[in-house]
Amino acid sequence: MNLPMPCKAAAPRRTTGFTLLELLVVVAIIALLAAYVGPKFFGQVGMSKQTVARAQIESFNRALQVFYANVGRYPTAEEGLQAIVVAPAGADRWNGPYLEKGIPNDPWGRPYHYRGPAGQGDYVISSLGADGQPGGAGEAADIALP
Repeated sequence: MNLPMPCKAAAPRRTTGFTLLELLVVVAIIALLAAYVGPKFFGQVGMSKQTVARAQIESFNRALQVFYANVGRYPTAEEGLQAIVVAPAGADRWNGPYLEKGIPNDPWGRPYHYRGPAGQGDYVISSLGADGQPGGAGEAADIALP
């Protein structure tokens, strides 16, 4: 006796995926995280530019100290920072260049300001910060040495 084989009905094929509601929840979570982390990240970019400016000014300071040791004076305001890269007129004992790659602009793309010594005073090297204006606070604060 042959018994008929039970017929297996084909189970309906269920596709898996995400519903629109699930996708919207994930997008909302990502947006909240970006809103929280974004400002902190971009604030760090501004602080890193200030750190770079300070490091460059300190590098200029070291080069100016070597310039002073060789020449016996600091560059005048007219000679500027260029005097640590190219020998100024009348600097017979100049033994530079004192910087390998020349004078870079500050991290905001503007030249550094150099004020030569006046009388017994010292020189000042400065950057006007992100806003390019004297004064300011935070990222727009001036960075100067000494």
